[in-house]
Amino acid sequence: MAKYTIFVILFFTLLAPATAASSKIYVWRNANGDLVYSDSPKPGAEEIAEEIEIKNKQTVISSVNTTVLDISPRVVQEEYQVQISQPEDHATIRDNSGSIYISGRVAPVFKRGFKVRLLMNGEAHGEPQTRSVFILRDVDRGEHKIKLELLNNQGKVIASSKERTVYLHRARVN
Repeated sequence: MAKYTIFVILFFTLLAPATAASSKIYVWRNANGDLVYSDSPKPGAEEIAEEIEIKNKQTVISSVNTTVLDISPRVVQEEYQVQISQPEDHATIRDNSGSIYISGRVAPVFKRGFKVRLLMNGEAHGEPQTRSVFILRDVDRGEHKIKLELLNNQGKVIASSKERTVYLHRARVN
């Protein structure tokens, strides 16, 4: 019985703010001495029940004109940028083994499934990969143009770096 009484008390306590402006709340003690809350006085003993004065006033907010709000959904397009960090443009690389180290940067960090492709002298060099660092081996001496491209999951180019020119110098032994 005590659990039921506590439930009733909690129920009316939570209900009181919602109904404060439109109804009255009465309280009395039952035979067990527990407090009982109700929206009507105790049947047959109205003089025992006390009316509770609720001082909580409801606030009514007028409607807001929403025609000035732009609530249409927007597709967020991520603008990716690809840059070659190393080597510098027009750099001369002196390496007798013919190795060129290319380091790039993609911003923001690209999503899973995206890949970076290296273009060397206008042609794809190797397979696209998930990182933007490339190590080229046994490259012929001379002028080379390098560029990085960011590919999405479908293999479409979504960003590319500016093309850089590098010069590889390899000593020649006759």
